[in-house]
Amino acid sequence: MDMLYESPRLTILGHVRSTLAKREDAPKSGDEGAPEAWLELEPGFAPALLGLAPGQRVLVITWLHQGDRTTLQCHPRADKNRPLRGVFATRSPDRPNPLGLHEVTILEIAAPARLRVEPLEAIDGTPVVDVKSLG
Repeated sequence: MDMLYESPRLTILGHVRSTLAKREDAPKSGDEGAPEAWLELEPGFAPALLGLAPGQRVLVITWLHQGDRTTLQCHPRADKNRPLRGVFATRSPDRPNPLGLHEVTILEIAAPARLRVEPLEAIDGTPVVDVKSLG
């Protein structure tokens, strides 16, 4: 059995617009002072926002496009004093498929398909793959 399977397609819904310009600027997780940000989705996805409202908690799934896809182990929080762990046991953006999972609160919904959310540790330009309701 081949170890890798290539997905036939991944649709990018839009992009993160944030004050975080570089990966080094981003906190390790949202609860460490991550700023608010906008999710600018392609206008054609506007009908998919029906049922979302300010104050609602959602899970934003991003494609951490600057992740190192060859990394299989790392030191948690990039702290060399911590024991090496497999990336499936960490939140590292470096992994075979660098998906980011961000639990955020919707602050505002704007036309045509924009969500202002907080806290979001993804850097500006990060592709948005999905938005999932938590409730």
